Amino acid sequence: MKSISRRSFVTTAAAGMAALGSLGPALPAAQGQAVEMASDWDISSFNQLAQSPARVKQLFDVVPLKQQALEHMQNSLNGLHFGFGIPASQIQIVAVSRGFATFFNFDDHIWQTYGIGALTNVNDPQTGKPAERNIFYPSSAGPDLKYASTDPENRNSIYNDSSIQALQHRGVRFLCCHNATYGLAHYIAEKHTPQQAPDQIYKDMVAHTLPGVMIVAAAVAAVALLQSEGHYSYLYV
Repeated sequence: MKSISRRSFVTTAAAGMAALGSLGPALPAAQGQAVEMASDWDISSFNQLAQSPARVKQLFDVVPLKQQALEHMQNSLNGLHFGFGIPASQIQIVAVSRGFATFFNFDDHIWQTYGIGALTNVNDPQTGKPAERNIFYPSSAGPDLKYASTDPENRNSIYNDSSIQALQHRGVRFLCCHNATYGLAHYIAEKHTPQQAPDQIYKDMVAHTLPGVMIVAAAVAAVALLQSEGHYSYLYV
Protein backbone atom coordinates (compact mmCIF):
# COMPACT_ATOMS: atom_id res chain seq x y z
CA MET A 1 0.00 0.00 0.00
CA LYS A 2 2.05 2.92 -1.23
CA SER A 3 -0.78 5.18 -2.41
CA ILE A 4 -3.34 6.25 0.20
CA SER A 5 -6.32 8.43 -0.69
CA ARG A 6 -7.01 11.20 1.82
CA ARG A 7 -10.31 12.62 0.62
CA SER A 8 -12.03 13.07 3.94
CA PHE A 9 -10.97 15.53 6.63
CA VAL A 10 -12.16 16.79 10.00
CA THR A 11 -10.95 19.86 11.82
CA THR A 12 -10.10 18.27 15.15
CA ALA A 13 -6.71 16.99 16.26
CA ALA A 14 -8.17 14.54 18.77
CA ALA A 15 -7.75 11.41 16.67
CA GLY A 16 -4.14 12.12 15.85
CA MET A 17 -3.25 12.96 19.44
CA ALA A 18 -4.95 9.81 20.70
CA ALA A 19 -3.05 7.68 18.21
CA LEU A 20 0.16 9.24 19.50
CA GLY A 21 -0.86 9.14 23.13
CA SER A 22 2.52 8.06 24.46
CA LEU A 23 4.17 11.18 23.05
CA GLY A 24 2.29 13.51 25.37
CA PRO A 25 2.09 17.31 25.22
CA ALA A 26 5.30 17.73 23.19
CA LEU A 27 3.38 16.76 20.09
CA PRO A 28 1.67 19.58 18.16
CA ALA A 29 -2.02 19.54 17.37
CA ALA A 30 -2.73 18.53 13.78
CA GLN A 31 -4.84 21.18 12.04
CA GLY A 32 -6.79 18.96 9.69
CA GLN A 33 -6.48 15.39 10.86
CA ALA A 34 -7.38 13.04 8.02
CA VAL A 35 -9.93 10.33 8.67
CA GLU A 36 -9.34 7.18 6.69
CA MET A 37 -12.48 5.71 5.14
CA ALA A 38 -12.99 2.01 4.43
CA SER A 39 -12.84 2.72 0.70
CA ASP A 40 -9.44 4.40 1.04
CA TRP A 41 -7.32 1.45 2.09
CA ASP A 42 -6.91 -2.30 1.60
CA ILE A 43 -9.49 -3.40 4.13
CA SER A 44 -9.90 -6.78 2.42
CA SER A 45 -6.30 -7.73 3.24
CA PHE A 46 -6.87 -6.72 6.85
CA ASN A 47 -10.04 -8.79 7.05
CA GLN A 48 -8.20 -11.77 5.61
CA LEU A 49 -5.50 -11.38 8.26
CA ALA A 50 -8.11 -11.04 11.01
CA GLN A 51 -9.76 -14.27 9.89
CA SER A 52 -6.51 -16.23 9.63
CA PRO A 53 -7.18 -19.95 10.22
CA ALA A 54 -4.02 -20.30 12.33
CA ARG A 55 -4.42 -22.28 15.54
CA VAL A 56 -2.61 -19.65 17.64
CA LYS A 57 -3.14 -15.98 16.83
CA GLN A 58 -1.36 -13.34 18.90
CA LEU A 59 -1.58 -9.57 18.70
CA PHE A 60 1.22 -7.30 19.93
CA ASP A 61 0.12 -3.73 20.71
CA VAL A 62 3.44 -1.92 20.29
CA VAL A 63 4.06 1.62 21.55
CA PRO A 64 7.77 2.00 22.49
CA LEU A 65 10.35 2.14 19.71
CA LYS A 66 12.64 -0.41 21.34
CA GLN A 67 14.32 -3.64 20.31
CA GLN A 68 12.73 -5.40 23.28
CA ALA A 69 9.33 -5.24 21.58
CA LEU A 70 10.70 -7.23 18.64
CA GLU A 71 12.45 -9.64 20.99
CA HIS A 72 9.10 -10.43 22.61
CA MET A 73 7.76 -11.48 19.20
CA GLN A 74 10.82 -13.63 18.55
CA ASN A 75 10.44 -15.23 21.98
CA SER A 76 6.77 -15.97 21.37
CA LEU A 77 7.48 -17.62 18.02
CA ASN A 78 10.20 -19.77 19.55
CA GLY A 79 8.20 -20.62 22.65
CA LEU A 80 5.10 -21.62 20.73
CA HIS A 81 6.99 -23.68 18.17
CA PHE A 82 9.76 -25.32 20.20
CA GLY A 83 8.37 -25.13 23.73
CA PHE A 84 4.74 -26.04 23.01
CA GLY A 85 5.13 -27.93 19.75
CA ILE A 86 2.86 -25.71 17.64
CA PRO A 87 3.72 -26.01 13.92
CA ALA A 88 5.09 -22.76 12.52
CA SER A 89 2.35 -22.80 9.90
CA GLN A 90 -0.25 -22.68 12.68
CA ILE A 91 1.11 -19.51 14.30
CA GLN A 92 0.10 -16.01 13.26
CA ILE A 93 1.56 -13.01 15.03
CA VAL A 94 0.53 -9.45 14.23
CA ALA A 95 2.34 -6.33 15.45
CA VAL A 96 0.19 -3.19 15.53
CA SER A 97 2.33 -0.12 16.14
CA ARG A 98 1.36 3.33 17.34
CA GLY A 99 3.12 6.24 19.00
CA PHE A 100 6.85 6.37 18.25
CA ALA A 101 6.75 2.64 17.46
CA THR A 102 5.15 3.71 14.18
CA PHE A 103 8.69 4.46 13.02
CA PHE A 104 9.40 0.71 12.97
CA ASN A 105 7.50 0.68 9.67
CA PHE A 106 9.56 3.08 7.55
CA ASP A 107 12.68 2.63 5.46
CA ASP A 108 16.09 4.30 5.65
CA HIS A 109 14.98 7.23 3.48
CA ILE A 110 12.53 8.39 6.14
CA TRP A 111 14.99 7.87 8.98
CA GLN A 112 17.72 9.83 7.23
CA THR A 113 15.61 12.59 5.67
CA TYR A 114 13.76 13.49 8.85
CA GLY A 115 16.35 12.69 11.52
CA ILE A 116 14.20 10.05 13.18
CA GLY A 117 17.02 8.81 15.40
CA ALA A 118 17.50 12.26 16.89
CA LEU A 119 13.75 12.79 17.30
CA THR A 120 13.28 9.48 19.11
CA ASN A 121 16.61 9.15 20.95
CA VAL A 122 17.55 6.03 18.99
CA ASN A 123 21.28 5.65 18.38
CA ASP A 124 22.91 3.57 15.66
CA PRO A 125 25.11 0.91 17.33
CA GLN A 126 27.52 1.16 14.40
CA THR A 127 28.20 4.87 14.88
CA GLY A 128 27.04 5.66 18.40
CA LYS A 129 25.19 8.64 16.94
CA PRO A 130 21.47 9.23 16.30
CA ALA A 131 20.31 6.66 13.78
CA GLU A 132 19.93 7.80 10.18
CA ARG A 133 18.69 4.39 9.09
CA ASN A 134 16.09 1.97 10.37
CA ILE A 135 18.36 -0.08 12.61
CA PHE A 136 15.48 -2.39 13.54
CA TYR A 137 14.84 -3.74 10.04
CA PRO A 138 17.95 -5.40 8.56
CA SER A 139 19.06 -8.87 9.57
CA SER A 140 22.68 -9.54 10.47
CA ALA A 141 22.39 -12.49 8.08
CA GLY A 142 22.20 -10.09 5.14
CA PRO A 143 19.37 -9.24 2.76
CA ASP A 144 19.13 -12.85 1.58
CA LEU A 145 18.91 -14.17 5.16
CA LYS A 146 21.80 -16.60 4.76
CA TYR A 147 22.21 -18.00 8.26
CA ALA A 148 25.21 -20.02 9.37
CA SER A 149 23.02 -22.52 11.20
CA THR A 150 19.50 -23.90 11.40
CA ASP A 151 20.00 -24.97 15.02
CA PRO A 152 17.67 -22.98 17.31
CA GLU A 153 20.37 -23.11 19.99
CA ASN A 154 22.84 -21.38 17.68
CA ARG A 155 23.04 -17.60 17.97
CA ASN A 156 23.57 -17.41 14.21
CA SER A 157 20.23 -18.98 13.33
CA ILE A 158 17.03 -17.19 12.37
CA TYR A 159 15.52 -18.29 15.67
CA ASN A 160 17.81 -15.88 17.49
CA ASP A 161 17.30 -12.99 15.09
CA SER A 162 14.85 -10.33 16.28
CA SER A 163 15.18 -8.03 13.28
CA ILE A 164 12.00 -6.98 11.52
CA GLN A 165 13.28 -8.66 8.37
CA ALA A 166 13.68 -12.01 10.16
CA LEU A 167 10.33 -11.72 11.94
CA GLN A 168 8.56 -10.98 8.67
CA HIS A 169 10.25 -13.99 7.10
CA ARG A 170 8.80 -16.10 9.91
CA GLY A 171 5.31 -14.76 9.20
CA VAL A 172 4.89 -11.79 11.53
CA ARG A 173 2.70 -9.07 9.99
CA PHE A 174 3.41 -5.43 10.81
CA LEU A 175 0.49 -2.98 10.79
CA CYS A 176 1.08 0.78 10.62
CA CYS A 177 -1.46 3.27 11.99
CA HIS A 178 -2.66 5.88 9.49
CA ASN A 179 -3.65 8.31 12.26
CA ALA A 180 -0.29 7.99 14.02
CA THR A 181 1.56 8.47 10.74
CA TYR A 182 -0.40 11.64 10.00
CA GLY A 183 0.20 12.95 13.51
CA LEU A 184 3.91 12.15 13.30
CA ALA A 185 4.13 14.08 10.03
CA HIS A 186 3.03 17.17 11.97
CA TYR A 187 5.49 16.35 14.75
CA ILE A 188 8.34 16.09 12.23
CA ALA A 189 7.30 19.36 10.59
CA GLU A 190 7.48 21.20 13.91
CA LYS A 191 10.61 19.58 15.33
CA HIS A 192 12.76 18.90 12.26
CA THR A 193 11.47 20.24 8.94
CA PRO A 194 9.41 23.42 9.53
CA GLN A 195 9.82 24.46 5.91
CA GLN A 196 7.94 21.39 4.69
CA ALA A 197 4.17 20.96 4.86
CA PRO A 198 2.98 18.07 7.06
CA ASP A 199 0.90 16.71 4.19
CA GLN A 200 4.04 16.39 2.06
CA ILE A 201 5.84 14.59 4.85
CA TYR A 202 2.88 12.28 5.32
CA LYS A 203 2.86 11.35 1.64
CA ASP A 204 6.60 10.70 1.75
CA MET A 205 6.18 8.43 4.78
CA VAL A 206 3.40 6.43 3.14
CA ALA A 207 5.54 6.01 0.02
CA HIS A 208 8.41 4.63 2.10
CA THR A 209 6.88 1.96 4.29
CA LEU A 210 8.92 -1.21 4.58
CA PRO A 211 8.05 -4.13 2.30
CA GLY A 212 5.12 -6.10 3.68
CA VAL A 213 3.85 -3.38 6.03
CA MET A 214 0.08 -2.84 5.96
CA ILE A 215 -1.31 0.62 6.68
CA VAL A 216 -4.57 0.45 8.62
CA ALA A 217 -7.09 3.23 9.22
CA ALA A 218 -6.53 3.36 12.99
CA ALA A 219 -4.36 1.14 15.16
CA VAL A 220 -6.68 1.20 18.16
CA ALA A 221 -9.59 0.14 15.95
CA ALA A 222 -7.50 -2.59 14.33
CA VAL A 223 -6.64 -3.92 17.78
CA ALA A 224 -10.32 -4.07 18.70
CA LEU A 225 -11.28 -5.94 15.53
CA LEU A 226 -8.38 -8.38 15.69
CA GLN A 227 -9.51 -9.30 19.20
CA SER A 228 -13.29 -9.28 18.81
CA GLU A 229 -13.64 -10.70 15.30
CA GLY A 230 -10.30 -12.40 14.76
CA HIS A 231 -10.01 -13.85 18.29
CA TYR A 232 -6.35 -12.84 18.60
CA SER A 233 -4.88 -12.92 22.09
CA TYR A 234 -3.63 -9.51 23.20
CA LEU A 235 -0.25 -8.44 24.55
CA TYR A 236 0.84 -4.87 25.22
CA VAL A 237 4.56 -4.21 24.87
